[in-house]
Amino acid sequence: MTDYAPPLKEMQFVLDHVAGLGAIASLPGYGEATPDLAAAILEEGGKFAAQVLAPLNATGDAAGVQLENGVLTTPEGFPAAYRAFVEAGWPALQFDPDHGGQGLPWLLSTAAMELWNSANLSFALCPMLTQGAAEMLALYGTEEQKRVYLPRMVSGAWTGTMNLTEPQAGTDLGEIRARAEPAGDGRFRIKGQKIFITFGEHDMAENIVHMVLARLPDGPKGVRGISLFLVPKYLPDGEGRPGERNDLRCLSAEDKLGIHAAPTCIMAFGEGEGAIGWLVGEENQGLAHMFAMMNNERLAVGLQGVAIMERAYQQAVGFARERIQGRDEATGEPGAPIIRHADVRRMLLTMRAKAEAGRALAYAAAAMLDTARRHPDEAVQREEAALVEFLTPIVKAWPTDAAVETASIGIQVHGGMGFIEETGAAQHYRDARILPIYEGTNGIQARDLVGRKVLRDGGETARSFLARLRKGEESLAPFQDPAVAAIRARLVDGIDALSEATEWLLHAGKDDPRRSMAAAAPYLSLAGTVAGAWLLGRGAAAAHQSLDSDAADRPFLEAKITTARFFAEHLLPPAIALRDTIARGSDPVLALAEDAF
Repeated sequence: MTDYAPPLKEMQFVLDHVAGLGAIASLPGYGEATPDLAAAILEEGGKFAAQVLAPLNATGDAAGVQLENGVLTTPEGFPAAYRAFVEAGWPALQFDPDHGGQGLPWLLSTAAMELWNSANLSFALCPMLTQGAAEMLALYGTEEQKRVYLPRMVSGAWTGTMNLTEPQAGTDLGEIRARAEPAGDGRFRIKGQKIFITFGEHDMAENIVHMVLARLPDGPKGVRGISLFLVPKYLPDGEGRPGERNDLRCLSAEDKLGIHAAPTCIMAFGEGEGAIGWLVGEENQGLAHMFAMMNNERLAVGLQGVAIMERAYQQAVGFARERIQGRDEATGEPGAPIIRHADVRRMLLTMRAKAEAGRALAYAAAAMLDTARRHPDEAVQREEAALVEFLTPIVKAWPTDAAVETASIGIQVHGGMGFIEETGAAQHYRDARILPIYEGTNGIQARDLVGRKVLRDGGETARSFLARLRKGEESLAPFQDPAVAAIRARLVDGIDALSEATEWLLHAGKDDPRRSMAAAAPYLSLAGTVAGAWLLGRGAAAAHQSLDSDAADRPFLEAKITTARFFAEHLLPPAIALRDTIARGSDPVLALAEDAF
């Protein structure tokens, strides 16, 4: 297995020239987020990821987690690594200093999170979920809840989970049966069972704070009758330390295709008198409150897709440089490494281009989130917030679909050796496969994009996004370089296709909403690919501008331009063809009778 080498130069380039770290640092409260600080964070984070987390990736995958007599243990090395992670202050980067955070932009924490996920996806799931739970509690928790829980969650001393899914209630959360009975003194007794609870039980932190959706006795039926409750594993004592064990336990840990070192638990709440919990936010508004956490996690899962693409790409490149097979296609000499074969180069460039596009997309969305929160102009805040909402399903789905494809290509580069666990290529594929599923399947993301983000406001936000793409394309016009010109030409075609597909959806949705839903997945794929081309084009332009002034980095800069052109010439045209699929493909999707499947 190839060791993980954090792509620090690439990450810094995207922060500076694609996501616009300089503009983010100019926002109120973010003045410390200088390029020098970003470089220091990346360097130290890269060391931690490569030296502490990455060595545990394969061993954790092989060992998995163990549950005996209700006690769950993570693989050897995980608890010590988590303690070191907390002691170094990594969980607190983006949180409010009032709660013990460092007050840095989400953009910088996003880059750091990429490092943890590339190095060890299973490990990184724990702080990822804690981050989302803390973010949600900061928005909707009471002052007392914030005082007791937030500093401990922000520091990472206590970890967080989200408890939505039940055996009969997956995507349809209106079927939730978990109950919450008032117990006096503002407390509730929670009873019910939850499934697929990541890090629902573990031995890495001193307490686990469960965010649980449940129904009050008088709550209305369906999703409008769901409330949100904070249910800790250990009830805090008078000084905020873990005290009495709550009435909850892990019934089992799932045996999964991938992410073996991350416990996926079936949790039982209230087998006795009921687990003690506290209402978070308003009664019967639990799903709305939980969406603050879910949207945070959806952006983070998209970043996980980027992370796995990077790791799979590094694995494949390392193998392709060492594997000797056949003759050099240029010279005819025998004994050539397979990286000299044109088709292997095509596969590697596909992996590289998708990873770079996904990274640019995830970082750009994080920068928009920072702008929406901190820009002094409220009109700009609203515009950026709307674009973040529009991009969230794209950021979640496009890089995670690409991660599965990229990890699969990585196995193909290895040939038969890729099918052997020893090489490590298979783990990346197995780990990647969950990404299009959890935090809302990618089909749900596509429905959300079309139904809630395109149709609901009559296409206003979609057209605003298209206008931003047009502006980006026009910024490439002054460049005479053939590569940049080629990128722009393909990008124009892509924006036209996305614009036409958007207008078709708006028209089709009026006649029959099912036709729009049938086209939702290809629409998301088209939107994500065009957005990737837009941001890679921005990076290519910045790289071209730096060529003459930065001779030392010339190979890196030329590679940025070449990769962006490959994306525009190889990956964008098939996506553009989805315009016709969107416009003509809904009818056959809906035509087949149900009993004919």
